[in-house]
Amino acid sequence: MLDATDLPDDIAALKAMLIAAQAREVRKDERIERLEKLVAAFKQATFGRKSEKTDPEQFDLALEDLETAIAAIHAEDEADSLPGKPHPKPRAANRGSLPAHLPRIEEIIEPESSICSCGGDLHCIGEDVSERLDVIPAQFRVIVTRRPKYACRACTDGVAQAPATARLIHAGLPTEATIAHVLVSKYADHLPLYRQAQIMSRQGIDLDRSTLADWVGRAAFELRPVFDALIAELKRSTKLFMDETRAPVLDPGSRKTRTGYFWALARDDRPWAGAAPPGVAFTYAQGRGGQHAERILGGFTGVLQVDGYAGYGWRRNSKTSVIKL
Repeated sequence: MLDATDLPDDIAALKAMLIAAQAREVRKDERIERLEKLVAAFKQATFGRKSEKTDPEQFDLALEDLETAIAAIHAEDEADSLPGKPHPKPRAANRGSLPAHLPRIEEIIEPESSICSCGGDLHCIGEDVSERLDVIPAQFRVIVTRRPKYACRACTDGVAQAPATARLIHAGLPTEATIAHVLVSKYADHLPLYRQAQIMSRQGIDLDRSTLADWVGRAAFELRPVFDALIAELKRSTKLFMDETRAPVLDPGSRKTRTGYFWALARDDRPWAGAAPPGVAFTYAQGRGGQHAERILGGFTGVLQVDGYAGYGWRRNSKTSVIKL
């Protein structure tokens, strides 16, 4: 609330304050209406019938909108407070902690003068320390490789030149780090290739989506031995866990999606201090029939932990023991 002492005597200034206050009220009403709609959608997603509930990913997106709108209202309230008035105590929030392994760039802000008003010298009795999370935006660079050629002036025995280093993509533009960045962005961060191409274009790098797809395909070929070695290592275990999960797959011919399956083969002996390191390998299949599990588990003779799905019944006549949970 405003006190009479806070109001200016000038009529024009009073009019300006009134107009600004009315604009703030309009903005707040708009935010309140949006918050009410988000809360209603949340209630429907949480307490509605199963057929009406929101997809979990959409639920998270709505939660982001709600938290963003609340933060915007808090920021506006702080900005609208009069100069000299104490700011309201910020609400408690779980802001997390900054990992110790991150590099620290320290800046020291000294007082304007180290001389006291009495004329004496000031000495340090302590300090306040705060940390903020900073980011260096991704920056593309060009690696220029030069291989000088040397020849002898006294004879014509040939030219000496260092051999070219091996590349993941022969005569290609990307370094191995660039390809790894594209793979992680696509498969770990779910960033489609066409969006990655758009991000690169903002830095003046004109690459077509099909070019990125070619990089991904060639990298997948080179990584295949690593996957095969992981599968072979898991099959040497005495016990494994297996499960399949649905995954929507684009079906260009019908312009729709069909259901595919990722089969997970996992080992984790950490709960009982086992010596084998944890590992998991995913294999894609178009269905969830037992033949897919049989193909993936070929050569495994240990104990297999699965759920109650009947597709694992084929293992009963094999050397593998099946435990259904």
